[in-house]
Amino acid sequence: MASAWRKLKKSLIMKISTHRDDDRRRFSSSSSSSANGIVSSPSPSSVSRSSSRLSYSFSFRSSKKTCAICLGSLKKGEGQAIFTAECSHHFHFNCIATNVQHGNRICPICRSEWKDIPFQAPGSANDFRNNNSTILGFRHNWHPPSLPVLETDQFSLEEPLSATHVAPAPSTCSQPITIKALPEFPAVLASDAVSKFPVLVGVSAPPFHVDVRHFNRASIDLVAVLDVSGSMSGKLSLLKRAVCFIIQNLGPLDRVSIVTFSSSARRIFPLRRMRGSGQDDAISAVNALSSGGGTNIAEGLKKGVRVLEERHEQNPIASIMLLSDGHDTLNDDTRSLYRNVQNLTSNPNYSLQYLYLLPASICSRNTASGNEARRLSIPVHTFGFGSEHDSNAMHAISDLSGGTYSFIETVDNLQDAFARCIGGLLSVVAQDVRLTIQSLSRGVQIGSIHSGRYKNEIFNLGQKATIDVGSLYADEEKEFLVYVSIPASSRGEGEAKLDHMSLLEVLCSNKDSTSSEIVESRRERVVIRRPKVLSPTDKMVCLEVDRQKNRLAVADAIATAQRMAELRILDHAQAVLSEQKTTLLSSVSAQAGDDLCKWLEKELTETAQRMATLQLYEQSGRAYVLSGLSSHSWQRATTRGHSTTILPGEGANGINSYETPSMISMVSKSQCLNGGPSQQPQMVTKSCSLTPRHK
Repeated sequence: MASAWRKLKKSLIMKISTHRDDDRRRFSSSSSSSANGIVSSPSPSSVSRSSSRLSYSFSFRSSKKTCAICLGSLKKGEGQAIFTAECSHHFHFNCIATNVQHGNRICPICRSEWKDIPFQAPGSANDFRNNNSTILGFRHNWHPPSLPVLETDQFSLEEPLSATHVAPAPSTCSQPITIKALPEFPAVLASDAVSKFPVLVGVSAPPFHVDVRHFNRASIDLVAVLDVSGSMSGKLSLLKRAVCFIIQNLGPLDRVSIVTFSSSARRIFPLRRMRGSGQDDAISAVNALSSGGGTNIAEGLKKGVRVLEERHEQNPIASIMLLSDGHDTLNDDTRSLYRNVQNLTSNPNYSLQYLYLLPASICSRNTASGNEARRLSIPVHTFGFGSEHDSNAMHAISDLSGGTYSFIETVDNLQDAFARCIGGLLSVVAQDVRLTIQSLSRGVQIGSIHSGRYKNEIFNLGQKATIDVGSLYADEEKEFLVYVSIPASSRGEGEAKLDHMSLLEVLCSNKDSTSSEIVESRRERVVIRRPKVLSPTDKMVCLEVDRQKNRLAVADAIATAQRMAELRILDHAQAVLSEQKTTLLSSVSAQAGDDLCKWLEKELTETAQRMATLQLYEQSGRAYVLSGLSSHSWQRATTRGHSTTILPGEGANGINSYETPSMISMVSKSQCLNGGPSQQPQMVTKSCSLTPRHK
């Protein structure tokens, strides 16, 4: 029996290593003489038929139990990774990776050609059982400089957090969040009852004063989910450079994991701290990337979420960065599911049944009933690369998860787009930010809140409301419009003698990102006058309220135009944009020369240009618009089109109303490395001022 087995092993070695006719004849002869009791008797009619039957019989009897290369056991739990090829045959990962590293894409068992092949990413040399392993009967004395971190059934290979992380140090960012609460007008006639009186409610995060890489900030667990399908072959070098830029700008307490996807998805680098060898190994893993195969976005996201869900220890911040340049080709029904996409912005993303494939941590509607409180919420920041990517899916994924969607039109801006995103993620100063709004006078009721994609809730018959803001980056601002109803004033009210009425009280609470302490900001009250006659000062419009109304109106107009463009009614879309532009320019804040209004005007102009023809809209307009809607919905900067700022300004300066100093600093660093312009975009200045109201 032992002799027969040795002969069979020898015959397999000869079959895999060469295809010459004389080897095939020796293989057939050896197989016939050694197959007794091991495989079915081959037919002696032809050499090729004998070889085929031996391979077929061997694969069915032993390929799931033994590796056809080293003939070792394939039983799980023995400390070796198992690779399953697309033809369903199984091998030890190390064995088959060595076999294909010279370009061999042929299955050793069934001889079918593979589209997806395994490769060895850098890792620890201890992952091999023996550096001098016997493969295919030959002794190998080659020692690779670094070997792969192999993927296992459990994703529990993350590097533990440092001991100093268990007891977080007090935050050096001691400044609290600043609350803003401003009425549209300082006074309302005592005899008037107003059904929709706008009040601006906002928060401003404290600043960073040093480089975010060295600041005592909240550390992050970041998973990069990268498309390495065949269509990425010409872009892979720039992708590697951009991901390496992220790795090099993380701190020693930050952890990174890398997941790649093509026809299938693999975690090629576990969650490790970015210090010393961890950073070097991460860069080596990125530089070893190769492209090929289809595009399975859903599987890549599932694997990325799994990395974060199965952590034993957690950094305060967790996020996923997803990049793809194409459509999900492994879920064939996705294209037909986009027919109702014209409802995408008014009823966000619920027309995309494709999203049911995503984990509940990203798409909350996939959470089983009763599990909402236990669900881990993971924001996914998506990056659509080029004109062929699936902008609908990328926008939907980011929108539902709480992330942003960036449209990278030209390959040269990939690193800048990553830099902008990471500049924000590395500057989180507050988490679980919540605004609580309370009515202070009888008859004053909260009717509605315009908060974009931030969840708001009104209860107690309009007497109280909350807005869940989530996390705030350093220097970041969020502004919302709260509409209240104001009754006519009566002398029976306590404040009537002073001709004043208290409308609202605003309180902000949050968790400090470094100390995890709950912090409450100073309360702000909104008080208006209730005179019998309005003075000229009482008729002054608050520019901040007016500009916020303009921002919301422009975002609504663009969303309406986008729905019309999806219906191919481009003339109606152009009419909506043109009408909104006229309204914007006639507003009080625009007439006062407000910078935000100038930015909004340019956005309307750019959007109209990208909707000039159906071909132009499908090529870049849709992605440009959806990226802009993502930015407005979350009041957070995204990369749009081919510019390094959201919208280019005149000359060297650009105006970006959502970009923070930390983002600007990181983008400038990226551009310096690339030899590009280092000018910083102009920040929109926001100050409280009053302008006479229109009669």
